[in-house]
Amino acid sequence: MTHSDAAAQIIEAVGGKQNVSNAWHCMTRLRFALKDEAAVDLETLNAIDPVVGAQFNSGQLQIVIGTDVEDYYKPLMDQLGMAQQDAIDENLDADGSDKKNLLIRFMDVVSGTFGPIVPAIAGAGMIKGLLAGLAAIGVISNQTDTYIVLDMLASGVFTFLPFFVAASAAKIFKTNQYVAVAIAAAMQYPAMTAAVAAGEIERFMLFGVLPVPVFSYAGTVIPIIFATLALSYVWRFVDSHLPKIMRTVFTPLISLFVTGIVAFTVIGPIGIYFGDALAAGVSALFTFSPVLAGFIMGVTRPILVFLGLHHAMTPVALQNFANQGWDMLMPTMFMANLAMAGATAAMYLKTDDEREKGVIAGAVVSAFLGITEPALFGVLSKYRKAFAAACLGAGIASAVICAFGVRIYGYILSSIFSLVAYIGPYFPFALLGIVIAVASSFAIAMVLTSRSSN
Repeated sequence: MTHSDAAAQIIEAVGGKQNVSNAWHCMTRLRFALKDEAAVDLETLNAIDPVVGAQFNSGQLQIVIGTDVEDYYKPLMDQLGMAQQDAIDENLDADGSDKKNLLIRFMDVVSGTFGPIVPAIAGAGMIKGLLAGLAAIGVISNQTDTYIVLDMLASGVFTFLPFFVAASAAKIFKTNQYVAVAIAAAMQYPAMTAAVAAGEIERFMLFGVLPVPVFSYAGTVIPIIFATLALSYVWRFVDSHLPKIMRTVFTPLISLFVTGIVAFTVIGPIGIYFGDALAAGVSALFTFSPVLAGFIMGVTRPILVFLGLHHAMTPVALQNFANQGWDMLMPTMFMANLAMAGATAAMYLKTDDEREKGVIAGAVVSAFLGITEPALFGVLSKYRKAFAAACLGAGIASAVICAFGVRIYGYILSSIFSLVAYIGPYFPFALLGIVIAVASSFAIAMVLTSRSSN
């Protein structure tokens, strides 16, 4: 079946093109805004060859395809007669309802902001992890030119992360991306970074009366997200009150000036304190009980991924790297991905359906490589006891590695290839965690489920 044929079948199963208001895609899923959800034939939809799973979530129909989703998205949009859009991520899982509390809405925004950035930070993180591993075993010295150049390649995205966050958040808040990036650039301007490095002053005085605290915004996330949110309100207000002939010049001028000052004096400092508080809270939990903290982080990880909120923990991990040079959350994410792979693998032995076996095998491989959506939505969402097994396996393995103090020194995609980043004193315990994550989730799933379990 061609991609075009599959797209045509998907359109028919969702109620026809007349039932589609809009369509997007993320890393692994097609997403639909529909006029009538009752018109969707889920049984037919799930039987279409590339479809791994389908479900309604927060007002959307989400169809899990896999990492080749874009190959199906292009003909789909052509047949719908709609313009293609850039890949998005979990932000659209939020339905915008006021029923959501502020914490959930904040997590939605953070998740949606980081979704599009993941390829950049994952690629850079893999280079960083590989460098760390090679340096740990003495293959390369961190004093060589080669190391320095490769480290620049790996570290650039993290140093200038506010630029990426600004561009991504601007899409979410529907405001001008370039002005958002301009604010991020201002917050990392050399005058600010040099003042931080010198440590000689605590603040600048704007107009002689407004204090601008001196902070390092390199690698930060929370300040620029809130600054971009503020920009969206300022931009709309200014744009709506200016004559059209003046908007091209004066809307960005006034928006940058007002939002920039507010970002420097209020939003940035509050964002720094808020980010530090989040990281300190997680750190306090690990200090109180590494085992309990590991179990909580591990057992909830598959649930967060299922809800599309998994990137909400990324700012905490990044803040840990910025504050202390290492992080203990990402190892638990690693364990969770492997636990999902283990529980999914158990379902391979629980089904006699050859097509289902093929789907499961692909999902297991994908989960080992760090992409867990096919396993979650295509397999574990149908075998709920296996989903519980994945959560328990992740919790157990995470508790064990946290008991041994396993940590990581740079952001890296949570896949089997990230193991190289653990080379060093924690390597044996990371290996132990992998075995426990896969074996425990597999064993629990085998015990809890039966061939008829669904």
